[in-house]
Amino acid sequence: MSEILSLNPQNVWKHFFSLTQVPRPSGHLEKVQSFLLDFGKNVGVETFQDEVGNIIFKKPATSGMENRKTVILQAHMDMVPQKEKDVTHNFEEDPIQPYIDGDWVRAKGTTLGADDGMGVAVIMAVMEDKTLKHGPLEALITADEETGMYGAFGLKPGTINGDILLNLDSEEEGELYIGCAGGEDLTAVLTYKEEETDPEDVALKITLKGLRGGHSGIQIGWGHANANKLMARFMNQVIAYDEACLVSWEGGNMRNAIPRECEVIITVPASELDDVIAFVGECEQVWRDEFATIEDNLTFKAERIDLPKYMVPEEIRDNLVDAIYACPNGVERFIPTIPDTVETSSNLAIVQIGQGKATFSVLTRSARESMKDYRNTALESCFSMAGMHVERSGNYSGWEPNVNSPILQAMKKSYEAQFGQEPEVKVIHAGLECGIIGAIMPGLDMISFGPTLQCPHTPEERCYIPSVKRFYEFVVATLENIPVK
Repeated sequence: MSEILSLNPQNVWKHFFSLTQVPRPSGHLEKVQSFLLDFGKNVGVETFQDEVGNIIFKKPATSGMENRKTVILQAHMDMVPQKEKDVTHNFEEDPIQPYIDGDWVRAKGTTLGADDGMGVAVIMAVMEDKTLKHGPLEALITADEETGMYGAFGLKPGTINGDILLNLDSEEEGELYIGCAGGEDLTAVLTYKEEETDPEDVALKITLKGLRGGHSGIQIGWGHANANKLMARFMNQVIAYDEACLVSWEGGNMRNAIPRECEVIITVPASELDDVIAFVGECEQVWRDEFATIEDNLTFKAERIDLPKYMVPEEIRDNLVDAIYACPNGVERFIPTIPDTVETSSNLAIVQIGQGKATFSVLTRSARESMKDYRNTALESCFSMAGMHVERSGNYSGWEPNVNSPILQAMKKSYEAQFGQEPEVKVIHAGLECGIIGAIMPGLDMISFGPTLQCPHTPEERCYIPSVKRFYEFVVATLENIPVK
């Protein structure tokens, strides 16, 4: 703890550390909401919680700056709960254990929560510091951004009334984001009646783990393997050549994270056991070769277990495995006018099969509404052919870039004056709350930026220590230079 608290700027890192000690996985935010409410009241700023769980702070302008435009500092309070399979950690009860690893802060076996705990920590530092110069300030710390942006969607007009929104939820210091992709969830469900397993068969637990995973908006174009898609390749072959039957399938657990692990339980005739185990080893080597330099920690193992009583019926099994195999996944295409930026993608995030029910969850993202609909229609067609019931939900529009944004021009000049170089101006494929909030508050001038994070939504998540100081100093300088109304 002492090492974390000694990092600069100390007023940011102390608040970030305090956040790591408060459980805040998406969907379980009562503790962090109480923590933030107590914080706001203790530092003497107007503080309240709205009806959907967002926390709002309001701080008056410092003397002489009352005529500046009102700035909304915005971040989200929840974090993605991901951990290594062999790590014991209850995200609803246990604190995160951060530590310093060279120039990075990481967590022991879990996600760090710098996405977006670092944005919240900067807001807390600004709200607490009475020496800063700024115009009227509001802070919006939203609930459940990671699972569906529910806090942003539920924001009522008039709750906040700023002119400029600074979203503190991007992940590369020195970059200013002026647009983002929209997204939509697709869920496919099938119920079935289980059949009894053949008592002469033997059972195996097949486990794929050690993949890098990652944020399905940021890392989707980086070539990381999807555990569900790899497992489908294995299952296709052992069904066809080894008479394998499927008992259960568990792959992925977050809609916006590329699945890192997958586990299936299968049964096979005893005569096929050795062939299946040998094929597991072959797959591991093939995939290591295919993903050389990318998936260095990939492991694929088979373990003999007791024979379960029930399994998926043959026809249902074939349809489900075929659907997973055929499901569009990854990048559909890049933005034609910005060739290095992903336009449209989908992530087969969660596959759960067993006990009479199959559920698939996919998150599709696109900067173009027509392409988002195209990709989701392709997914819907794939799953419908397998007899599944398909629903779309959580649709949100992208944030249309405005290269003539006044706050963008002001921040570019400010950054260059501070650091001697121009910031990069980009559009991000990940979903940001800016588009949703901007629809609720038309005319809001918006920018997204943040410190440097790597591998969010995975246990490899880490925050680059030198970037936090630059990020905070840039926030402070931006607030000092907000134009008059």
